[in-house]
Formats: sequence, structure tokens, C-alpha cells
Amino acid sequence: MTTRTDAPKTTPSPKQSALALGALGVVFGDIGTSPIYTISTVFNPEDPHPVPADAIDNIFGVVSLIFWSVTIIVTLKYVTLVLRADNDGEGGILALITLIARRGARGGRRTKAVLAALGIFGAALFFGDSMITPAISVLSAVEGLELVNPDLERFVLPITAVIIVLLFLSQRLGSGKVGSLFGPVMVVWFLTIGTPRDHRHRR
Repeated sequence: MTTRTDAPKTTPSPKQSALALGALGVVFGDIGTSPIYTISTVFNPEDPHPVPADAIDNIFGVVSLIFWSVTIIVTLKYVTLVLRADNDGEGGILALITLIARRGARGGRRTKAVLAALGIFGAALFFGDSMITPAISVLSAVEGLELVNPDLERFVLPITAVIIVLLFLSQRLGSGKVGSLFGPVMVVWFLTIGTPRDHRHRR
């Protein structure tokens, strides 16, 4: 008589843990910090179409939109598409363009022209996002100093410029080292935004 034993549980190796931490800093860092300027923009009273932040339904509605947008983008775009179309471990629109150029596009001249146009359009979006996202993300984060002390407003732009210059200079170190640097930072960030703060409203 044989007894059924459970399958041995495998624990992630240190390399896998380091890889997950690096991916958290490189890939999900941008997604995780997007709610910073999204929420501030939606509830900005100076916006031409501001959303009142005094209604609980508005707050839950905006947070729900952000949550499901991020969930759909991660699951559909990254998991089902981007991770399947890789170029020697590299992903993104530039990797897709390289794969099309390497393997050749099937179809006639019209199909190749459409794929080329989509590639150029995607590359334009990529470079545009690369230019505006660091400035918006870093600027939105540094603007938090004004909440601590309004007199620090004049230091927001210089600090933002210094941080962006340091970020671009660190790119030459490679995605692995940049991810290992920002991975722990993102862990702290996700724990911070995920920690309940009901005690602050208690009297």
C-alpha cells in the first residue's frame, strides 16, 4: 500500500529573488508611481473639469478606474503579449520592430507598409513617453516637499533636475544595477501606499 505524498515545495533561489526585485524596480516602478500624478491631476481644483474630492463615491470611482486600468494593462499587455514577443530577452516596441525586420513580414506591400507605420508610431510613443514620464514622475514626487514646508517650493525644480540628471547618468550601468537600486525603494513605496491609515483620522 502506497501513501500519497505532497509534491515538494520549491523555494525561489537567490537569483530569482534578485531578478524579481530588479523587475519591481525597472518595470513596475513606473506603473506603481503613476497613481501619484494621476490622482493629483484628477482632483486638482484648478483643472478645467475638476472632480470634487469631498464625495466618497468620486474617490472610490477614481481609485477603481486606476486599479482596473493598471490590472488590465499588466495582465493583457505585459503577460499575454509583451512577454511572449521577446527579442533575446528584450521586450517593448523596439524589440517588436527588430523581430519584424529580422524574420520579415508576411503579406504584400500594403501589409508591410502598415506594420512599418505602426512600428514608427509605436517608437514615437516610446520616445515621447521616455521624455515626459521621468519629468512628471520625479516632479510630482518632489512637489511633496511643499506639503511639508511651503517655503521649499523654490527648491522643487532644482532638485527635480538633479535627480533626472543622475537617473540618466546611471543608465549606463545597465538595467540590472538600476533595478537592484530601485527595487528596495519600490518595495518601501508599495508597502507605504498599501498600509491602512485609519488611525490618522482617530481622535
